[in-house]
Amino acid sequence: MEQPIGIFDSGIGGISIATEINQMLPNENIIYFADSKNAPYGNKTKKQIQQLAHKNTEKLISTYNAKLIVVACNTATTNAIKELRNNYNIPFIGIEPAIKPAALKTRNNKIGILATKGTLASKLFAETTKKFISKEIELVQVEGKNIVEAIEENKHLGKDFTNHLYKQLKPFKDKNIDSLVLGCTHYPFIRNNIQELLPNTHIIDSGFAVARQTRNVIKKNELFNFNKTSSKYIKIYSNSCNLEPIQALTLNRFLIKPTIEYLNF
Repeated sequence: MEQPIGIFDSGIGGISIATEINQMLPNENIIYFADSKNAPYGNKTKKQIQQLAHKNTEKLISTYNAKLIVVACNTATTNAIKELRNNYNIPFIGIEPAIKPAALKTRNNKIGILATKGTLASKLFAETTKKFISKEIELVQVEGKNIVEAIEENKHLGKDFTNHLYKQLKPFKDKNIDSLVLGCTHYPFIRNNIQELLPNTHIIDSGFAVARQTRNVIKKNELFNFNKTSSKYIKIYSNSCNLEPIQALTLNRFLIKPTIEYLNF
């Protein structure tokens, strides 16, 4: 099926997921929505998050005929994916913090998670934690503040941001965690910064797992694009007029050069 895979996030963070999907499924067309106008989702109410998720989904289906949708946002997944699955008759793939692999990899039973307020306060996160975190494991939770905004504005490369990040990561350092879960799709873009500040910590994100699940769902539902003659495309749309951060993040990350455009959605 030549119909595209639809992907949306509360901005440009989900590009980290889109690149993994492109690597694993190089023949698939991709439409990506960066809802930067409403970023971040993490400080919004559950109702607001659900409304935004429905808005993005409706546009991806009605205008671009997406065959499945990847909710490339931890906050939107934990707060809205159940409602999306109940309202639309196509497959949805969500993002969950990688608590399980962190619990399996830890050696000193001290795990950290860096996530938005919306993710940490969600019912799904509580259920996931309860399921995979035993009494022997200490889970250190830190709400990432102004990290998404810095990445959205391409201000995450300077010394001021590094100093700001260090203060947020200090609880992890103080607790001597050995595994850190990145609970937001924006955070892989500062992975190197985090690794420098926590050199002995194993960092885990959900990108590869989401790409693998996308492939499994496409296979199960017989949705593969087998048409080799059609021109492959990756289209990234943002409702922010500033496209420079997207251009910076996409440079050499995709197998083909994506089209990047402004779209009012």
